[in-house]
Amino acid sequence: MSNDSYNFGQDASNGLNAKKSRSLLFTLITLGVIAVVFLSVAQFITDRMWFESVSATQVFDTLLITKIKLFVLGALLGLVAGFLTIRYSLRNRSAFTVPSSSPNAQSINEVLSKVSKFGTWLVPAVLGLITGSSFAALTEQWLLFTNSQPFGEVDATFGRDISFFVFELPFLRSLNGFLSTIVVLCGLLAVILHYLQGNIRVITQDNNRVKMNFSDDARRQLAVTTGLFLALYAWSYYLDRFSLVLSTNDLITGMKFVDANIKLPALNILAGISLVVAFLFLANVFMKNWALPILGSALLIISSVLIGGVWPGFVQQVQVKLDEQTIESPFIERNIAATRDAYGLSNVNYQSYEGSETVDSAILAKDAATLQNIRLLDPYVASTTFEQLQQLKGFYSFAPTLDVARYKIGGETRGALLAVREINLSGIPESQQNWLTNHLIYTHGIGLAAAYDNTSTVDGQPAFFESDVPPTGLLNVTEPRIYFGEESTQYSIVGGSKNIELDYPDDSKPSGQQNTTYTGKGGVAIGGTLNKLLFAARFGEPNFLLSEQITDNSRVLYNRTPVERVEAVAPWLTLDGDPYAAVIDGRIVWILDGYTTTGNFPYSQTTSLADATSDSFQQRTTDSNINYIRNSVKATVDAYDGTVTLYAWDEQDPILKAWSAIFPGLVQNKSQMSDSLLSQIRYPEDLFKIQRDILRKYHISDPKAFFTGENFWIVPDDPTYSTGGLPQPPYYLNIKMPGDTKQHFQITATFAPAKRPSLAGFMAVNSDFGDDYGKITLLQLPSQTTIPGPVQAQNLFESDATISSQLSLLRQGGSNVVLGNLLSLPVGGGILYVQPIYVESSGAGGFPLLRKVQVGYGQKVVMADTLSSALSQVLGESVEPNPGPDTGNKTDAELLDAALARAQKAYNEGQAALRTNDWAAYGTAQKKLAAAIAEAQRISNRMVMN
Repeated sequence: MSNDSYNFGQDASNGLNAKKSRSLLFTLITLGVIAVVFLSVAQFITDRMWFESVSATQVFDTLLITKIKLFVLGALLGLVAGFLTIRYSLRNRSAFTVPSSSPNAQSINEVLSKVSKFGTWLVPAVLGLITGSSFAALTEQWLLFTNSQPFGEVDATFGRDISFFVFELPFLRSLNGFLSTIVVLCGLLAVILHYLQGNIRVITQDNNRVKMNFSDDARRQLAVTTGLFLALYAWSYYLDRFSLVLSTNDLITGMKFVDANIKLPALNILAGISLVVAFLFLANVFMKNWALPILGSALLIISSVLIGGVWPGFVQQVQVKLDEQTIESPFIERNIAATRDAYGLSNVNYQSYEGSETVDSAILAKDAATLQNIRLLDPYVASTTFEQLQQLKGFYSFAPTLDVARYKIGGETRGALLAVREINLSGIPESQQNWLTNHLIYTHGIGLAAAYDNTSTVDGQPAFFESDVPPTGLLNVTEPRIYFGEESTQYSIVGGSKNIELDYPDDSKPSGQQNTTYTGKGGVAIGGTLNKLLFAARFGEPNFLLSEQITDNSRVLYNRTPVERVEAVAPWLTLDGDPYAAVIDGRIVWILDGYTTTGNFPYSQTTSLADATSDSFQQRTTDSNINYIRNSVKATVDAYDGTVTLYAWDEQDPILKAWSAIFPGLVQNKSQMSDSLLSQIRYPEDLFKIQRDILRKYHISDPKAFFTGENFWIVPDDPTYSTGGLPQPPYYLNIKMPGDTKQHFQITATFAPAKRPSLAGFMAVNSDFGDDYGKITLLQLPSQTTIPGPVQAQNLFESDATISSQLSLLRQGGSNVVLGNLLSLPVGGGILYVQPIYVESSGAGGFPLLRKVQVGYGQKVVMADTLSSALSQVLGESVEPNPGPDTGNKTDAELLDAALARAQKAYNEGQAALRTNDWAAYGTAQKKLAAAIAEAQRISNRMVMN
């Protein structure tokens, strides 16, 4: 065989292999594209199915349709602008080519030919995709712009309703930027095409001066493009005028003297100059002279530097600085009023509070309710104790911080700490973890644990009044299962195979557990093969198609956490960082507070959401700058079926009204809230933190005093936080504020002077539903008070020789001392500090137990075994703890005997039920038994403390 023949055969073989490779590559790319498209379709369809499951398809559909409309509109604008730009730039292409003598002439002509042939539509199409996507991103602004609601008040400078700044100005600014971007891109495209064609030429003359020559087509097109850009620039200057009332400077948010008297007129002038220069460029379509447009542009640049920058700075230094406090006072006063209005602080009840270091017996007598209900259980420290005593199995868990609540028990409202027993998949032994156990068997948690917050058992454990599995206690929980909770981060498949789900551990069963089948309406019905295929694609799990445990009756639960569900249904809300659980009409329900916010309220002070709400308990990971907030919505999520319900809490909020117009019927009226739900709502924690942060400065009403900043406050650091440096969290307490006739469930916090560790103020907000809900009271102490602040009070405890020796004794034998939250309470005309002391074993499985209580008043501090003893030593009078429900004239011994008799009776009833296999009766008897034992424990604790 000749070499030629061999080479020919080899070339043919290589060609065939190359062809096969290209075919394989094409096949792989095609399959990849199909897979991506199918996964996207599966995600889209299952997302809509989820919205249908929570009766919120209008949210999904409205947002989707609006985005499509805006995308199409934006894409058309970009497409048409790009097409016209290219068509005009190349309109004489057939009669003109780059001279062959020019460098790279052949390459340039080839490029221009391809652009003329393919780019006329391809480039505009790409531009359309970019502009369409950009315009679709303005969906929220567009919806608010087209559904604007009046605030009923106008700004002080322009006389426009606040709604213009909140709803209209953001979209107008974005629209200006969007159109300007299109014009700039089209202008760059025109310059490139004209330059390649030689319509724009840079010529170096004999005297080394550079000159640019423009063809008529290039001149006209660039004149129009530049004129349009400058017209938009003039509009931008016009809109910048309104933004002055939102500008942030080192003193306030909003206009100051220079803004109102120098920058505002300057922006008017610059807007006018920009319009004139825009006209000069447009006129150059007919005139063949760049002189006037260039001179106008130079004037605009010089003017923007001089009157937009240099002159305002000069006036600030030469005129304002000479008497800044007086000159800026009217603007500070405007800022104070707007800030208080925007943050809901216009009606704060400011009270002067002496803050005496000696107890006033007459005042103390009125504070008996506060002293009887002081919370001793720290919701952060006690979480470990709850988990050790009530976790029961490793696959259950409690939240790291317990919820503070109150319930009516025995006809009396009692403070409580509460935690939901959620499923914890990481607690399942690794050898038992697989797809079946993680998604079909361990599907839910069950029940909750609740304890009185102001007492403990004899050995320091929480005094539970709701506990165990199945749940027993005083809250009458009829549906204890938790399918939707804060720890429910994975999907579960329920309702298919009969009794495959683990319900709860039961040692009386041979299997050691009770099983159940979900019968609720939550989740999405899986249905037939097509849906199984969609869910298999969404979750990347073929078992949706292969498992025999999945039937047509199965339901898949996903997006299960309360925050996920409410954020999806109401994406326009900012949610509080602390959802809390409550028992409502026998069901466990998550309650979430939703805020409407904006950063566009004129003259109101801007604050960082993350900075204002982060403390030693909680650090917010997402941030935004706001200057207006309302707790507009209370949301609930049913823990069993996942039902999401939104209630309009602040029905007068214009932002809520706007979103209600966008999604009619999505938010229910406040009147639809049940009495049992209203009894469990509370003043939201993040709103309180933000208002607390604002009141550090805005408790001052005098603008001159505000300017000096001498009386600004700080939020004191948490003295019990191990690493320090984070603010003390607010505390929910049952207290009676000075001037009130009775105690209320209130959220509280303290302030300290910026430069001293003493106490400056005490803030409390009523959380009980009623006429006084949301009433903000701020006790202001004299500026020279010696009342210690929280950090100083903690130092007094730790430096006291007697307390120090007692703590040393508690640390002996391998035990750790854990300091509970340091509570501040306005009592007896002064401030009472109370701090529980816990002791825990340093060995494995140790958990904190309440052993001591520290109490301080003024400079006097003590530690005692019980709160009653400590209060007696500090206040000089005996103070008894809350006796609990009304007991008539019976003694504690008689009440204890009665409780034990009820316990014995309930036990006997349970044994009788067991003998007849009457499990319903047995469950009822167990609940009676638990309630009787809890009551006996409470009475016993009171007898010991007395």
